[in-house]
Amino acid sequence: MKKILGVFVVTIFLVIPLIITIFLAINLRDVAPDSMDGIEEPLGKVETIDGDLKGIKNNRFRLSESGLYELYVEGAPYERGVYAGKLTSELIRSQESIFVDMIKKLVPSDIYRFFLKSVIYFFNRKTASNIPGENIQEIWGISRSASSDFDFIGSGYMRILNYHAAHDIGHLLQNLNLVACTAFASWGEKTQDGDLITGRNFDFYLGEKFAKDKIVEFVNPKDGIPFAMIVWGGMTGVVSGMNKSGLSVVINAAESEIPEESATPVTLVAREILQYADDIASALKIANSREIFVSQNFLISSAKDARSVVIEKRPGETAAFEGEGEKNYISVTNHFQGKLKTSYLESGSKLAEFSLGRLKRVNELIEGPEKMSVNRIVDILRDRKKLGGEDVKPGSEFAINQFLAHHSIVFNNTKKVMYVSTSPWQLGKFVAYDLEKIFKSFPEMVKDAEIYDVERMIPSDDFMDTEEFKKIMKSRNDGTFKSDDIRFSKDGLNA
Repeated sequence: MKKILGVFVVTIFLVIPLIITIFLAINLRDVAPDSMDGIEEPLGKVETIDGDLKGIKNNRFRLSESGLYELYVEGAPYERGVYAGKLTSELIRSQESIFVDMIKKLVPSDIYRFFLKSVIYFFNRKTASNIPGENIQEIWGISRSASSDFDFIGSGYMRILNYHAAHDIGHLLQNLNLVACTAFASWGEKTQDGDLITGRNFDFYLGEKFAKDKIVEFVNPKDGIPFAMIVWGGMTGVVSGMNKSGLSVVINAAESEIPEESATPVTLVAREILQYADDIASALKIANSREIFVSQNFLISSAKDARSVVIEKRPGETAAFEGEGEKNYISVTNHFQGKLKTSYLESGSKLAEFSLGRLKRVNELIEGPEKMSVNRIVDILRDRKKLGGEDVKPGSEFAINQFLAHHSIVFNNTKKVMYVSTSPWQLGKFVAYDLEKIFKSFPEMVKDAEIYDVERMIPSDDFMDTEEFKKIMKSRNDGTFKSDDIRFSKDGLNA
């Protein structure tokens, strides 16, 4: 018995820590992935072209007066990653600092953080094998610009790779409620001009600092369809984007169970759809071909099909939800509505109640007498009330506008124009980017100038001029914002 006990003690206190140490040592090494074999280092350095406009060859980067950063990259995967990394290196380092600070706030203990890091690396040990080589090459290229200040966490490549699963991990941490998005689309007789128009609030909350530096990125890949997406420093995955074929993708988390192992991050599935799909059928084919480790709604709007669907996906299952009846619109929050629908909404969960409440409010507004237009969709995305027009506390998840959106966006899929919100949240002006014009003019720019369409700009919300808004801003800034939601504090997440 003593011998067995001795073996147990040795295993717990010596063998397991040794295994963890070896595993972490492997991930701390900056070793190129196998898919990089034979790929040469792209040449070129960052040059200031004019004012805030910087570039490497045809790649461009600038800060708009709107507060949005604008990036254009082209070429092969590794080339795109290297140039994007060099042009946005300061933003990559800034965002990683925010991630690390957030983790320290959530997990104050050094020992627990070491354990958490070990678990995440072990859980995600097979992630790279589930990601197409093209994405790996691009991530490796971006990681060349990662800061060495965080090498204690892992190599630049391993860190950037794992950050691509941040949305999935945040989705699983439902007790922190990081993900609570709303999206919808309308077309045909439901819209003023018959155009297909899509709107979404990306309510993925990691604090105000995380949402500060947004990048509107335009990608002209060697293979696939040119596309635009909203990202942050170091990100190559898609949470909101539209391609030149007029197909848009936005992702909304759905109810999930704790997975046994990792698979493809949902943002990279969305990225593959955006880059290679020009209609709903091809988007569904790509979604079916990938395995994910959380449940997710992909709202796909296709100009070619002149309609939208929600691809519902969870580990092992994929199904298309096309809405109910001939309503010419579809909406989605944070639960499944089609074949993958479960008893989640009857579970008594507060999150389920919030999700259903927002969905009903969206539908109520869409079904009103006014036909949909870009301006009307922006109004809905800014709506601060719950079902029936009842007032709720600012920050309530019954409201479509929760005063925390990382970004809000509207796509006119038919005209291939996207409207992106500016700070704060979705209350600032929405600036319009015409994809046809951008992909033609941005890589040729030699003078620092605005690339968004001034004539299509949507003004900021009049609510910003009210005393109520001033009180909300003051309470957010001094850390006294009162809400039942755990997400709010002065500098980010509550511990």
